[in-house]
Amino acid sequence: RLGTSLLRSEIRQSSQSQITMSFLLHYQRRVLFVLNFSLNFPVLSKKSSLFSRMKIETVEKGIPNTADFRLFFKSENGFISPFHDIPLYSNVQDKIFNMVVEIPRWTNAKMEINTGEALNPIKQDIKKGNLRYVANVFPHHGYIWNYGAFPQTWENPNEIDSHTGQKGDGDPIDVLEIGERIAKRGEIIQVKALGVIGLIDEGETDWKIIAINVNDPNAAKLNDIADVETHFPGYLKATTEWFKSYKIPDGKPENTLALNGEAKNREFAHKVIAETNAQWTSLIQGQVQASGVSILNTRVEGSANKVSFQDAEAELSKRTFQTGSAAPIHHSVEKSHFIQLK
Repeated sequence: RLGTSLLRSEIRQSSQSQITMSFLLHYQRRVLFVLNFSLNFPVLSKKSSLFSRMKIETVEKGIPNTADFRLFFKSENGFISPFHDIPLYSNVQDKIFNMVVEIPRWTNAKMEINTGEALNPIKQDIKKGNLRYVANVFPHHGYIWNYGAFPQTWENPNEIDSHTGQKGDGDPIDVLEIGERIAKRGEIIQVKALGVIGLIDEGETDWKIIAINVNDPNAAKLNDIADVETHFPGYLKATTEWFKSYKIPDGKPENTLALNGEAKNREFAHKVIAETNAQWTSLIQGQVQASGVSILNTRVEGSANKVSFQDAEAELSKRTFQTGSAAPIHHSVEKSHFIQLK
């Protein structure tokens, strides 16, 4: 639910396309809570507007903690893509964004929106045939923020980023939400961007937007990157150290940060978000070559691969998933690693 002042602001903006959504999170196939919020739904067709009520739930397929597991998103009309069908903006005027939570804080499983599969479910990343878990680099445990992505953004792997001189990583832009509440996997939360850091990951640009949930008790005090150090001292330093070190336990060298490791301000972050949204627009309209990326969607008017909900259901029905209880996680995931950075 948006804060009262934001909600009233949205109601007054009658000229904008608005969509009210109810988000239901499923965990082990049972609904735990309902989250209501309002969204401005940007569509590619400038002639159309959307005023409707949509309910979204997450649907688990497969066995948790296995390569087969998927978390799909479904509206009351049918399945949707969290990559393409959830709007980037919750409130365009106030620059409030929708964040899809992939990884709750303090957890280790590297979950991500799968850009290559139809309907882009969340799945666990796999490296060399093994499920990926981020290592615990002392004093940290797992991911130190709620980690996720902004829908309707894309870092084009065929385009050189003007800020870093490196190509994009081919994924939606990542978001680090630093509020006090531990979010749930698959949750959609409204955040404001405070700043951004850049990671050069194996020669690719990988932006990380630093954001806070607009409903967090500290949200009113945090409006730009300098406020993070003022109110959350040490968090930015811990963040840069985390990204430098997290692959070292896997035998890889220390990561390189773009822009000399400087966390850039809100204005810069908004620019990066706008750039990656423009790259996504080119992608969804079929204007760029993107081998291995699924642009199947059910809600983006004017897009190249918009399909009916019935066709989306048929696409999903082509797959079969195993059923059963969650697989155990190996105890080595809990190990702490002690590393000296350069």
